[in-house]
Amino acid sequence: MTKFAASRPGSWFYLNVANPIDRRLLPATGGRLSLSLGQPVLCLEVLGAKSGQIRRTPLLFVEVGDELAIVASATGRPKHPAWYHNVRANPDVTVYAPGGRSGRYTARVVGDDERERFWQAARDLYRGFDVYEGRTEGIREIPIVALSRA
Repeated sequence: MTKFAASRPGSWFYLNVANPIDRRLLPATGGRLSLSLGQPVLCLEVLGAKSGQIRRTPLLFVEVGDELAIVASATGRPKHPAWYHNVRANPDVTVYAPGGRSGRYTARVVGDDERERFWQAARDLYRGFDVYEGRTEGIREIPIVALSRA
């Protein structure tokens, strides 16, 4: 599935079909069901930094120790994704994820001292992050956000 996800048709599927459905399906099933088969996907629920409205974003995640890590890659676009700005402004979030991981979490941006460990775990999960890193080289460093149970 990783090869498919990294392909043009796979990217189109995940962005245009799976994400809009998972934005509703993951919360409705407590994180148990997702269209992103074979991929560890959670739905992040956070208050919008400007709007104050609830925003939901399906994202790949990887467990690093007792935290969940999500990567603000935005598929290598020049700007950080909106959800990243939202969790910086409102770090108390709700996560809908498989395996009993749903619940309230506190988000924090991973610091330089632990970045390599988190980045390696993300890369081991999905090699597409290497491609995204190449796209952002010289423009921005891709942030990693750690989620700890509240």
